[in-house]
Amino acid sequence: MSGAQPEKKRGRGGKGIRALLLATSIFALLRPALLCAQETELRGEVSESTILADQQRKTRQLSMVRSQGQKAPPANATAQDNTPATTYLPASPGAVPDDDTGATAATGNIFDHPAATDDTFAGNPTPTPTRRPSTAKQRATDADKAEDKTKVTDKKKAKKDYVTTASITAADDSDTTADADDDTPNRRAVSIDSAERQKLDPGAERTEAIEGQDKKAEDDPFVATGIKLGSFVIRPTLEQGLTASSNADSSSGGKPALLSESALRFSAISDWRENSATVDGYGIFRKTISGDEVSDAQGRVEGTLNVDLDNELRAIAKLGYEAVPESASSPVVIVGTVSQPVRQTINGSLAVEKDAGKMRFALTGAVEHDIYGDAKLSMGGSLSQKDRDSTLYTAILRTGYEISPAITPFTEVEVGRRAYDLRVDSNGFERSSTRLGARAGIELDLGEKLAGEFSAGWLREAIDDDRLQAISGPTVNADLKWSPERGTTIGLIGQTTVEGTTTAGQSGDILYSGRLTGEREIRANLTGNAVLGLDWRDYVGSNGHDLRLSAEAGLTWWLNRYAGLATRARTEKQTSNLPGRNYTGNSIFVGLKLQR
Repeated sequence: MSGAQPEKKRGRGGKGIRALLLATSIFALLRPALLCAQETELRGEVSESTILADQQRKTRQLSMVRSQGQKAPPANATAQDNTPATTYLPASPGAVPDDDTGATAATGNIFDHPAATDDTFAGNPTPTPTRRPSTAKQRATDADKAEDKTKVTDKKKAKKDYVTTASITAADDSDTTADADDDTPNRRAVSIDSAERQKLDPGAERTEAIEGQDKKAEDDPFVATGIKLGSFVIRPTLEQGLTASSNADSSSGGKPALLSESALRFSAISDWRENSATVDGYGIFRKTISGDEVSDAQGRVEGTLNVDLDNELRAIAKLGYEAVPESASSPVVIVGTVSQPVRQTINGSLAVEKDAGKMRFALTGAVEHDIYGDAKLSMGGSLSQKDRDSTLYTAILRTGYEISPAITPFTEVEVGRRAYDLRVDSNGFERSSTRLGARAGIELDLGEKLAGEFSAGWLREAIDDDRLQAISGPTVNADLKWSPERGTTIGLIGQTTVEGTTTAGQSGDILYSGRLTGEREIRANLTGNAVLGLDWRDYVGSNGHDLRLSAEAGLTWWLNRYAGLATRARTEKQTSNLPGRNYTGNSIFVGLKLQR
C-alpha cells in the first residue's frame, strides 16, 4: 500500500506540469498579437480636414522646438537600430505611409515625414492614410479649417488665368537654371501681360494667313508715281494733240485753223525732313497745220521755299518767271502787227510770319518786273515797247486773330511804288505811280473739306503826272478749295489787277478775273473737269468796259497709270462798248496724255 501512494502523487504532478506548459504556449502565441495591437493603429480613410489638422499640429510642434533652442533632427535621421530612415514624399498633405508608422511611433520623431506638395500629389497615386481618433471638438475645428482651405484653393484657381507659369526670359535660360528654379516649388513666376509681351517681342505677334489677308486697294491707282531726283520727286505730264478752232488768235478778225498743240507740265516736291520746297511749271506750244497762221509759245515756272526759323518765325520765299504773248484783247492795241509781242514777267517775294498766341502777323515784300518785246509790223520792221517796261515794289502787312483753328479773320495794309524804266513815255507822260491799298478777309482751314482765303478792299494808284487820273477801285481776291464729297474738288480763284497803258491821255484800267473750277473722279480711270471764267475790265477816265465769258469741259480716260486719252471743248466770248473788241471763239482738243 505504501508503494501505491507515491504513484498517485506523480500523476497529479504531471498534470500540473502539462497545464503550465499549455498556458505558457498560449501566452507565447498571444503575445505577438498583443504587441501588434499596441503598435499598429486602425486602418481606413480619413477626411482631408483631419490630414490638414495633423499637418498644422506638426508645424506647431516644430515651432515650439525651435523657440526652446532645440535642434531639430534632420529628415534622414537614423532609427534606434541604426538603420537610416527612408525619405518619403507623401502624395497628399498629411498622408502618413504605412511603412514608417511603426518607426515614428517607436522613435517619437515628428520630423521624419516632410509635408507633401501639390506637384507630388499630381504625379503619384494616393496612398491609404492611417486613421486617427478624433473628438467632437476636434472634428468641429477640422471642419472650420477645411472650409478655410477650400477658400484658399478657390482663390488660387481664380488667379490661375492671370499668372503665367514662366517669364519670357526664363523660357530662354539653360537647363541648369530651370533645375534650380524647380528646387523652390513655392517660387512665384513673373507675370507678363499679353499686350506688354507683344511690345517686348514684336515678332511674337500672330500673323494672319496669306489666304485671309485683305488686299489693300490703292487710293488712286492711276496717279503719277513720279521720278526721284536727288531730294525731289518730279511728276511730269506731256499732252499732245490737235485743236480745231473757229478763232485761232482770239481777235475780232480771227479765222479758223487746225493747230498742233503740245503742253508740258511738271511739279517737283521736296522730301526734306523739316523745311519744304516746291517747283511748278508749264509750257504750251501751238503751231498751225492748216488755216490762219498761228505760231506761239508760252510758259511759266515758279518755286516756293518754306523755312522754319526760331521763335515761332517762318519764312516763305517765292521766285517765278513767265513768258506769254500779249492777248489780242489787251487794252493796248497796236495796229498793223503780224503777231502780238511777248510779255516777260519776273517776280519774287519774301514773307516772314509770326504767331503770338492767337495773333498772326505777316510781312511780305514783293518785286515784279514786266518786260514787253518789240511788235513786228505787217509792213516790215518792228515797234519798240520799252516805254511800257516797269517794276512794281510792294510791302504788305497782315494782322490776324485766330477765333478757332478753322477761322482766322485778318486785315491787310499795302503800300507800293510802280516805276517805269522810262520816266517819260513816247507821248510825254510820266507813268510812274504810288500805290496804297487796304483789305479785310477771312482765312479758312477745315482740312480737305474747305481751305483757302477770301478778302475784299480798296486799291488806289496815284500817277505822277497830274494830267492823268488816279486808278482806284474796289478789290476782290479769293483762293478757295472745297470738297463736298470724296473725289470731287471745287475751286474759286479771284484776282484784281491794275493794268497800265501808254495810250495818250489814258491812265489804264482795273481787271477783275474770276475762275470757278471743278474736278470729278467719275471712275477710277475716268476723270472730268470744268472751268467757268469771267473777266471784267473797267477803263479809268472813260465809260469803256469789256466783258469776257468762257466755259470749258474736259474728260481724261486713263488706259493705265502712264497713258490716257484727253479731250476738251471750250467756248469764249467778249463783248465791249469800245469799237473793234468783240469776238467769239470755239475750239475742240483731242490728244494723248502721258505722265510719269
